[in-house]
Amino acid sequence: CEPEMLPMNPENLRFHAGDGEAVANIYPLHHVQGFYEGMKAEGEQDIVFLCRSAWAGSQRFGAAVWSGDVYSTFSTLCAQLKAGLNMGMSGIPWWTHDIGGFRGGDPADPAFRELAVRWFQFGAFSPLFRLHGHRLPNTNDFGGAANEVWSFGDETYEILKQYMLLREHLRPYIMDQMRTAHEKGIPPMRPLFVDFPDDSACYSIDDQYMLGPDLLVAPVLEADAQSRKVYLPAHITWKDAWTGKQYEGGQWLDVPAPIETIPLFLKASSPLIEVFQNTNK
Repeated sequence: CEPEMLPMNPENLRFHAGDGEAVANIYPLHHVQGFYEGMKAEGEQDIVFLCRSAWAGSQRFGAAVWSGDVYSTFSTLCAQLKAGLNMGMSGIPWWTHDIGGFRGGDPADPAFRELAVRWFQFGAFSPLFRLHGHRLPNTNDFGGAANEVWSFGDETYEILKQYMLLREHLRPYIMDQMRTAHEKGIPPMRPLFVDFPDDSACYSIDDQYMLGPDLLVAPVLEADAQSRKVYLPAHITWKDAWTGKQYEGGQWLDVPAPIETIPLFLKASSPLIEVFQNTNK
């Protein structure tokens, strides 16, 4: 279910619903609605569609939107974070992206392996967690080259495996956030200001986010980075998810971020602390 909404001349289009200039952007909504209602009529219950395009209300018809066939670069990775936050704030909580980017990237290239790790870390804390892409050097008829987690070398594989296991340990928490999204419309991945509206600093931060109410995620979005700045929202006591060190909110930290680490912080009262303690053993 991926309606193509490429650049077009809507004034030259005519849809069943009306003139293109007036209704072209609602085509993805009608598109997924048609599939959804058809599958419902056939008795299907748990219906999810992976969609390239969407419109307001698409979430009512099982639309899980991905960001399209994006390029394999750090600048594109940075754009994915902003896209995910905006998608959630637009009312569509089920969002995903092609980990590693879709276009390009050689699994044997150390630079791409670094990008793949950083993107994978971000993916592990996205609403939907997917590795996908057409890889170089185009030696395979389908997919370009191998793209499994073990395709990037032993060292990279050990890092990726750690995050797959952590994602599985977080399954109950993530399922709770999906249930909240279904019942209340609150996206699991959201800007800081959603949870901390009284902290003015949170309104200008677009490179970190909350995954549910307890977990603050600060992906590494630049090549060769070994640390990054992280803001901890005020009036909350936080714990570094990896070290257990405690911090008071309302301050910026320079957080170490070697290749195997994505900065993560938990509310000090969160039951997830036990999950990370068990994972870190």
